[in-house]
Amino acid sequence: MSQGQWELQKYVTPEGTCPFDTWFANLDAQTQARIDARLDRVSLGNFGDRKSIGEGVYELRFFFGPGYRVYYGLAGRRVVLLLVGGDKKGQNKDIRTAQQFWAMYQSEQREG
Repeated sequence: MSQGQWELQKYVTPEGTCPFDTWFANLDAQTQARIDARLDRVSLGNFGDRKSIGEGVYELRFFFGPGYRVYYGLAGRRVVLLLVGGDKKGQNKDIRTAQQFWAMYQSEQREG
């Protein structure tokens, strides 16, 4: 990913919930602070350890605690759309969920 400013946005379901915020709110304050610090670096273009998990979705990997993950898509120019978070234990389910949210987001954008 190139350096520079990136806008972080959060996916909101058609029902009006934000899956990322729901997950994040259940984390302890120290974990939230560490994830926030990483997201601050992402907004500056420093994505760090991340990989494509298919269907346009990417995963930020955190190497502390249970192996936290933040799933996102790149929405337009320089926009990171945060889809959902999780950890290594629930990774397979979280990946499927993130891919579903991303597909729904793209469909909503086309219908527009």
